[in-house]
Amino acid sequence: MLRLLVIDDHALVREGLMQTLHQLGDGVACAGAQDADEALRELQSEDYDLVLLDLMMPGINGMAFLGVLRKRFPSLPVVILSALDDADTVARAMRQGASGFVPKYSSSEELLDALRQVLSGVVFLPPELQEAHGGNRSLSERYGITAGQMRVLELLGQGKTNREIADLLGLTEGTVKIHVSAIFKALKVTNRGQALLIVNKRKPARL
Repeated sequence: MLRLLVIDDHALVREGLMQTLHQLGDGVACAGAQDADEALRELQSEDYDLVLLDLMMPGINGMAFLGVLRKRFPSLPVVILSALDDADTVARAMRQGASGFVPKYSSSEELLDALRQVLSGVVFLPPELQEAHGGNRSLSERYGITAGQMRVLELLGQGKTNREIADLLGLTEGTVKIHVSAIFKALKVTNRGQALLIVNKRKPARL
């Protein structure tokens, strides 16, 4: 069973998205939430495979809530769906740990394709937004780093040890070591310092 959560304060939009997501295939269960509080209750009561989050919400905004989700559910992919798609917004969302960014003008098929890619481990940005964002998406595409590995790399950049990363992501320390080795191999480096030099060179200039 694939469980998806749609967070959008507009009921018609939310319900339409939920109907669209059922086209991902059989065995898809969709739930909706109108704000951060309702979303947290859902996430605490059920295990979800992906969250689709609108940035414009009442109360805590979507960007701030993305930060909350990354801290409380670090391994849960979050895809941003927003009418705000300027370079700064995209860069901030990806730096906050979004697994993808889909503009609201996208078609249903484009949205479904994006979600399929994210569920397969790819960090997604549509072609028209890739030039605006030089961070995680470029690393993922250029070096073949998965979304899960990007989360490990982000925590490496924060100075976390393998044990701390394992605890934060709900992984074993051995799995983290495998991810770190794969990251080093993909980046063609031999240590953390060299890896972070590559990452820092490809971060957006404005955040």
